[in-house]
Amino acid sequence: MTEHIVVVGGGTGGTVLANRLAEKLGPEIERGDARVTLVSDDPDHVYKPTFLYVPFGKKTVEDAKRPLADLVDRAVDIEIDRVTGIDTDGKRLSLRDGGSMAYDQLALALGAQLVPEELPGLAEGGHHFYGPDGADALRDEMAEFTEGHLVLSVIGTPHMCPAAPVEFVLMADAWFRERGLREDVEITYTYPIQRAHAIQNVADWASEAFEERNINVETFFNADEVDPEEGVLHSMEGTELDYDLLVGIPPHAGSDLVTEAGLGDDGWADVDKHTLESEHAEDVYVLGDLADVPTSKAGSVAHYEAGAVADRIASRTRGQTPTATYDGKTVCFIESGMDEATFVDFEYGTQPTVREPSKPVHWAKLGYNESYWLTARGLL
Repeated sequence: MTEHIVVVGGGTGGTVLANRLAEKLGPEIERGDARVTLVSDDPDHVYKPTFLYVPFGKKTVEDAKRPLADLVDRAVDIEIDRVTGIDTDGKRLSLRDGGSMAYDQLALALGAQLVPEELPGLAEGGHHFYGPDGADALRDEMAEFTEGHLVLSVIGTPHMCPAAPVEFVLMADAWFRERGLREDVEITYTYPIQRAHAIQNVADWASEAFEERNINVETFFNADEVDPEEGVLHSMEGTELDYDLLVGIPPHAGSDLVTEAGLGDDGWADVDKHTLESEHAEDVYVLGDLADVPTSKAGSVAHYEAGAVADRIASRTRGQTPTATYDGKTVCFIESGMDEATFVDFEYGTQPTVREPSKPVHWAKLGYNESYWLTARGLL
């Protein structure tokens, strides 16, 4: 009997997992004892960290895409379709095109969704760099912006790439200085809790960097409404900020599929933080941004989670007891300007050390971005 493993989602978590499964279960797949299917509603794989560089003209949105078929091992079946329902009792998925798909083991790597419409006025009055259209539009605005007040507001948490808002304002500061415009551009960064970042050590480092570069900081600022006509961002705390260019990190949401399948009440999936196994259904794993685990929603997290999940699924397929676990490992490069960067790494329950920014680390980050496609293919 063939064990059918279905991976849903063609982002970092799903692609790395599918390739790891093809590698680990190669003999079983060849004998017909196992089969791996990757289901994605997008024929392209998108590397989202690329979008940070688009507003500054350093990358294009096309640089962020590769055909999924070029990245996934040929031993994996690719199904371009959208999953519309999950029956965890019957172990069957409903598909948009009207069919269904049975599974023996299921891994969900659907990612987080942007929901700018949850904040009144944001879609009309704000920009962002968390998707291709937003990054392109922001690039055009930045190119024309020569003076005024740029406000970056982190609107709620959790959100993808937690360091990216800090990176954006530090890069904007350097970018405007390079263009001789910094004295004419005021920059303000807002964050919803009472420090500049959720991770204490990153918040301390960022606050010092912001002060050195004359970047205003508004903490405990929970955006409540954007008034595009007046150019005003209102907060729940009763404060307001005038802006000429608003960059808002949009509210994020999990997946209705998770809620409807009983895998989590609010769209984020309840999982064991070490095994990534669902707390509500057997033979269901959730990884990447969709999993409610106490660490960042970052690509490195999805990458490392995929390794542990692949090991566990492979063990189960062979009738063995899984032992692999995920320890919360997270690695994140942080741009501190246009030509310097630092990086942090940490695990569950630990605080990262923020190292002194340097040019070599900046080039290491750019080098990693270029080699990412090898990572997605499971070669790194």
